[in-house]
Amino acid sequence: MNGETPASVTAVPGVPANGATPSIGPAVGEANGKVARLKGIVEALDELVEDPSVPRNIRRGAQSAKDELAKPRVALDVRIASAVYVLDDLANDPNLPTHGRTTIWSIISSLESFK
Repeated sequence: MNGETPASVTAVPGVPANGATPSIGPAVGEANGKVARLKGIVEALDELVEDPSVPRNIRRGAQSAKDELAKPRVALDVRIASAVYVLDDLANDPNLPTHGRTTIWSIISSLESFK
């Protein structure tokens, strides 16, 4: 052959005809964004777990919510719902300091905004 592409070769969907690397599609970009947001939420839960001014039962509950989010074989929406359930229960604890309650509300809000 003289460097030309034969006419009988069919294009593969998603792969440019010139052989260039395909661009990352919106689905991959969205998945990376969700992973980054989820990591931020887990980091916020870590801060709550490690805060000595928060009662021990709240720290245990925050760890439980973190564990719910980390379950690999459970669908993401189920993990989020389970974590929100645990955190909502913690937010109603009368012994929870104000900054802890605000943090929990912020985490719940972030979890509920997942699509």
